[in-house]
Amino acid sequence: QVQLVESGGGLVQAGGSLRLSCAASGRTVSNYCKGWFRQAPGKEREIVAAISWHGGTTYYVNSVKGRFTISRDNAKDTVYLQMNSLKPEDTAVYYCAVARDAYGFTSSPHDYGYWGQGTQVTASS
Repeated sequence: QVQLVESGGGLVQAGGSLRLSCAASGRTVSNYCKGWFRQAPGKEREIVAAISWHGGTTYYVNSVKGRFTISRDNAKDTVYLQMNSLKPEDTAVYYCAVARDAYGFTSSPHDYGYWGQGTQVTASS
């Protein structure tokens, strides 16, 4: 079984930055596509960013392009989300996830089989 533990969330003023981390344990998933999702109150969970197992392919939802950067360190089996120029509309619970199948690349939440517990990100205006 895979456990994912997120860290780095918090409260910042609009325009500020946060860096989320998600470390995997239980078994290695360094050869799996990983992603970050978020869910705001009253809204459906949405993909924020995804990164292929080798890090060469990434995806960003339009609303975060140019502000957020996803990266990974396979030696540490950890994925990161650097969030700059945060806006109040970025406020949500952020979840990291690992795809069900090794290798490949996907941005569909239906293709992710392992989820972290979530970390709150709040950008105040």
